[in-house]
Amino acid sequence: MSKQPGRQVAVGWLALAGFLAFSTAVLADNDEEDATKPAGPQVYFDLRTSYSRVPAGVLAIGFSNPTGLLSRLSELTARPTPSLPASQGVTLDVPLTVDINDRVSLYGGFSASASKAGDFDWSALAVTSWSVGAQAEIYRQDGGAFPTLTLQTTLTRAVPSGPLATTSLNNVLEASYALDADETRGLLAGVQSTLTAIDADRAEIRPNWVGYLGGFYQGEQNWKVTGRAGVQSFGGAKLLALAPVAAFTQPIVRFDLDKMDDDDNRLFGLTAQISWTPKPAYQLTLRTPLYLTPR
Repeated sequence: MSKQPGRQVAVGWLALAGFLAFSTAVLADNDEEDATKPAGPQVYFDLRTSYSRVPAGVLAIGFSNPTGLLSRLSELTARPTPSLPASQGVTLDVPLTVDINDRVSLYGGFSASASKAGDFDWSALAVTSWSVGAQAEIYRQDGGAFPTLTLQTTLTRAVPSGPLATTSLNNVLEASYALDADETRGLLAGVQSTLTAIDADRAEIRPNWVGYLGGFYQGEQNWKVTGRAGVQSFGGAKLLALAPVAAFTQPIVRFDLDKMDDDDNRLFGLTAQISWTPKPAYQLTLRTPLYLTPR
């Protein structure tokens, strides 16, 4: 069961990586004609610290990249149980990010996590995955009638390898329609897919899809509020001797509060997400970028 999803992940990653490489080259060439572009790429660690609570018997993916999912699976290699227990987790994502220009970003790094499953004690903080990815504006509104289109793709691999090690490909395509010339107010619509291949034979994690609508507002003090609400559809999973994880289609919401500077660089961010699975799963994320080059 694991071979076909693995091929889908590999083919999808190669296709999207090629597309984003092409987009990077084209957009970089276009920016060379822009006299207002930055002097060079901006480099920073986009540090993200997350706390999550997941009910028993489900795998929660949601809007975020599936680092929490990989951490949850790693719990089972050390504590096999007939079913997935309720759990809490703390995850630190450390991606080194390079904003090539204001339209293209590349990133790669690792995630470390600690978790508490059921009545067990908290595990020690350990590296659980690495990831690489890219984000590119493939079309910009610039006051026109059509919205800005942004594509983001991330490949994530669990470490260390084990019976339930996984490789995930997360893709997000989002349309943003600004309602004013300064792009401080606008509407959002998007779709996200997550394909996960699992190394173990007789185990399978089916695709996860999220479709959503939302909006954003940025005030004069550069505080930006963004909201998204939609539907998550997860195809379920079979994990060795564990009880099957049921498929579900349920609501999901996410709210972001960001403090930006005058050049729209994030100084601080807070994200709250609730996904019904069908019982609610919660995630709270603090973003504290560490800039290595002048903003």
